[in-house]
Amino acid sequence: MRHLLDTRTLSRDDAILILDTAEDMAATQQREMKKLPTLRGKSVVNLFFEDSTRTRISFEAAAKRLSADVINFSAKGSSVSKGESLKDTAQTLQAIGADGVIIRHPASGAASRLASSGWIDAGVLNAGDGTHEHPTQALLDAFTMRRRLHGDASRGQSLDGVSVVIVGDIAHSRVARSNLWLLNALGAKVSLVAPETLLPFGVREWPVTLYHSLDDALATERPDVVMMLRIQTERMHAAFFPNEREYARNWGLDDARLARLTERAIVMHPGPMNRGLEISSGAADSPRSTVLEQVANGVSVRMACLFLLLSGERPQSERTEG
Repeated sequence: MRHLLDTRTLSRDDAILILDTAEDMAATQQREMKKLPTLRGKSVVNLFFEDSTRTRISFEAAAKRLSADVINFSAKGSSVSKGESLKDTAQTLQAIGADGVIIRHPASGAASRLASSGWIDAGVLNAGDGTHEHPTQALLDAFTMRRRLHGDASRGQSLDGVSVVIVGDIAHSRVARSNLWLLNALGAKVSLVAPETLLPFGVREWPVTLYHSLDDALATERPDVVMMLRIQTERMHAAFFPNEREYARNWGLDDARLARLTERAIVMHPGPMNRGLEISSGAADSPRSTVLEQVANGVSVRMACLFLLLSGERPQSERTEG
């Protein structure tokens, strides 16, 4: 695997390989000594042009547990704030010998541009580009679904027949897009729920079922997974719904809706959560919720991605069968 830029072009076999490699990585994290020598001598740069807490820390932890040298780059306080271009930044990283670059950028397509530009020889991993994609978030979500729904038998499993309902700000969500493509590749049935104003242009051409009513979607689909999305007010420059109270009443996962879910159903959220808006505290903190599991699983999934990106093969000698 040379780069990881999106899930739309990720094959079913490659997706399962990443998820299974993440199982190997998760097994090593149960040991007293969590650090592996796998990427010793490799340099990984966290190139973040947008603010981030979970993703940046998760990638840093993943790289360090693989013994890579980590360089954290923030656009704030760097030459980017003085007008330096992505090309000049990339060439600087090339000059210092970066082996891998993890990039988060507000412009859709920035990761692909970096990977195809010829400015840098490093492997490129997309940590979120504009409203385009966030592939490792989708992979950690799928990893969490497999573990919750298949338990100890999750290794090698797809998500064939699993019903996933994704609710909320679809228009501005790169997480929704990456999940859609990955879940379809893994055989899941995906439904989207949002007010018309929060659906992106062209959504009716996507392989999904659309709903404007959360209650209708829950009753019709009887989902195995309900994924709530954050309302991204920082990307909104107009009024997309009348007020927060109306949004919570119509599209929020409250305690009453939580109680109507099937016994098997789980609740997911990529974080950070707006409690009381898209999700109630009761739902966020319930045994059905996988929010903290998603954060923990993110380290194992990102370890797997970095391993496959920078070494190109599976860690046979380090595998621990689960």
